[in-house]
Amino acid sequence: MSVHTGYLEYETKGDSHIIDITDDVMGVVDGCGIENGIVAVFATGSTVAVTTLEYEPGLIHDLQHALERIAPRDIEYKHNERWHDGNGHSHVRASLLGQSESFPLIDGNLLLGTWQQIIFIDLDNRPRSRKLVVQVVGD
Repeated sequence: MSVHTGYLEYETKGDSHIIDITDDVMGVVDGCGIENGIVAVFATGSTVAVTTLEYEPGLIHDLQHALERIAPRDIEYKHNERWHDGNGHSHVRASLLGQSESFPLIDGNLLLGTWQQIIFIDLDNRPRSRKLVVQVVGD
């Protein structure tokens, strides 16, 4: 069994900024020499998330607005009372979505649906420098 670890870095806008990282993840996979296994994508941070969706403007808008309905930025959060940073909603959203996803790697290809892309979401309330870990495990 082999393990290859790569890193991706992004400058984000915050406020539920959604980035299609599919090609970048495949760039890590393509350079590792592993053909079959699992690809894990992990975003370091408590106000970020990794998931999949069809990366198109309508759905990006819909997801951002759904997150606002689920965990609105303008309600009371105990986190904000303690830290006064105004990003309690960011932490709640990230906890609901999760910071990682795993994907099968078959014959050098990520197993994704036709309209399925891997996305990274910066949910914080300000721009940030963000780092993701892509780990490929297999034969």
